Amino acid sequence: MIDYKKIITIEPGKRGGKPCIRGMRITVNDILGWLASGMTIQDILADYEELNQNDIYAALSYAADRENKIYQIAV
Repeated sequence: MIDYKKIITIEPGKRGGKPCIRGMRITVNDILGWLASGMTIQDILADYEELNQNDIYAALSYAADRENKIYQIAV
C-alpha cells in the first residue's frame, strides 16, 4: 500500500477541507467517483495530465485506511 500521507493534503480553505491530491483541487472523492463510474486509471491519467499513477493509488489507500478506521470505531 502506498504512503498516501505524502500525497493527500487537507487545507481548510480548499474544496471545503476535503482531502485533495498534492494541494490541487482534485479530491480523493473525485478520483473514487471516476473509478466507480467505470473510468480506468489510464482514462483518468489521459484526462488529467497533472495526475500520476501514484496519485490514484494514494486516493485508494486513503479511502481504504479511512474505511478501516470507521469500521474499527463501529465494532
